[in-house]
Amino acid sequence: MKKLFLLTILSAVAIFSFAQSDREVEWVFTSKKIADKTYEVRMTANINGDYHIYAQDGGDGPVSTTFNFKKSPLLVLDDKVKEIGKLKNVYEDAFKSQVKYFEETVTFVQVVKLKGNAKTNLAGSVEFMVCNDHECLPPATVNFRVSIGG
Repeated sequence: MKKLFLLTILSAVAIFSFAQSDREVEWVFTSKKIADKTYEVRMTANINGDYHIYAQDGGDGPVSTTFNFKKSPLLVLDDKVKEIGKLKNVYEDAFKSQVKYFEETVTFVQVVKLKGNAKTNLAGSVEFMVCNDHECLPPATVNFRVSIGG
């Protein structure tokens, strides 16, 4: 009985800790037409408290922010995802290496082009990890879908 109770408590703690990463970052996904059949998709991370989120090339150790886009026959991704924000490049003892991250807010921008005059969605997911001076939370994945065209 004690083992079952302990196992239940440990499972609850594990589930709660894995759910925390996405609570520390609020994601906002928008699109804006910037030219004929060309759209800018903005993926903005609003970071809570004293946490920071790692750049797409965050360095050795932390989980870098990674975007995975679902393929669509109606869309073409134009170049790589760009980062807009105040990038910090510091040495972190926890990883014993230089790392790159953003505090408070960062916007990731992906330009997409429509192949025709259709309305569609850009769908995908973002994987990220947040840390502060005391702890790192487990990586989280957030799915998204943004309307394009129309």
